[in-house]
Amino acid sequence: METFGVGVVGCGNISGIYLHNLPNCAGIEVRGVADIVPAAAQAASEKYGVPAYSVDDLLARDDIQIVVNLTIPDVHAQVASQILAAGKHPYSEKPLGIDFAEAKAMLDQADAAGLRVGCAPDTFLGAGPRLARQIIADGEVGQILSGQITIMNHGHEHWHPNPGFYYVPGGGPVMDMLPYYLNALVNLIGPVARVRSVNSAPFAERLVTSDGPMNGKTVPVTTPTTLHSLLEFENGAQIISAASFDVWNHGHAPIELYGTKGSIRVPDPNHFGGDVEVAIGREDWQVRDPGEMPLGRNNWPVGETANTANYRGAGLSDLAMALREDRAHRANGQLALHVLEVMLAIVNAKPEDGPVEIVTSADQPELLSEGDADRLFV
Repeated sequence: METFGVGVVGCGNISGIYLHNLPNCAGIEVRGVADIVPAAAQAASEKYGVPAYSVDDLLARDDIQIVVNLTIPDVHAQVASQILAAGKHPYSEKPLGIDFAEAKAMLDQADAAGLRVGCAPDTFLGAGPRLARQIIADGEVGQILSGQITIMNHGHEHWHPNPGFYYVPGGGPVMDMLPYYLNALVNLIGPVARVRSVNSAPFAERLVTSDGPMNGKTVPVTTPTTLHSLLEFENGAQIISAASFDVWNHGHAPIELYGTKGSIRVPDPNHFGGDVEVAIGREDWQVRDPGEMPLGRNNWPVGETANTANYRGAGLSDLAMALREDRAHRANGQLALHVLEVMLAIVNAKPEDGPVEIVTSADQPELLSEGDADRLFV
């Protein structure tokens, strides 16, 4: 099997799970880390046993073919463009960018160079989402007509040491969390055709209560933090989206879809596992456990207390496999661009303007077989 050298740019909060998982991804080898803060790269180097470089030096290395872009959202597209200019395939954390034109130009750059762009989230490759996809594909609940998705909490200032970027343009619950839900929905039922939305920002600032140097300080809020939307899909399904950083508690399922034969509850798309619940007709909900399926076993936190299936990096492993097999990869740039356009339509929509037509589309990713899912991690 051909092995691809991987570099990681950005050694912040999310890098830990990647650097933990990537050595277990099939056919890749982590060969360097970099950060604009050298101390961050050095700390990651010492913890995970990989060399630390400057960003320029990492991009210049001949033994690295794919670069994982874990920088902050507002420079995702810019850094991906730099990676492409160095002749390497970028795989970015979500979102693809925060500006549609910039992200589209970066994808055009990749096409011109014959390079691939990958983008998280890749959680739709997990066992729970795959099981839900198979149930829908098999017609058990019939054609999906409607549904609802719920992303509601009271923000990230209670746990993130430096949460300010969550409350500026490019942040908020839609840009931060909706990629998981939209990737899941496109995977389940296809792309979005149009959007209606209303939004608000009821708090002008947020008090940081997490441990660290920001504790007790406030950060300004300059982006909507509560957004309610109606998403109309190309297949005719109408899905209500409730996304908020202003809710203390609620009792809604992450994703609940209603078909012509029954209903299905899809597990939290921020994770790879989780039970799927199905109710046919007026019957009670029946639980289906994907825990024994590939990418479904609880593995995080490491050890006996593991309670979550966390296989971040599966999309990167699928990208490497697709390069070897000369096929499309699933967590791809076109899907990410479509998701970005939908999110920006939600954030920027004005009720008086009516529905926003979505210009891009995206192919429903090919269903990942159990055999191929098992091959992604070693």
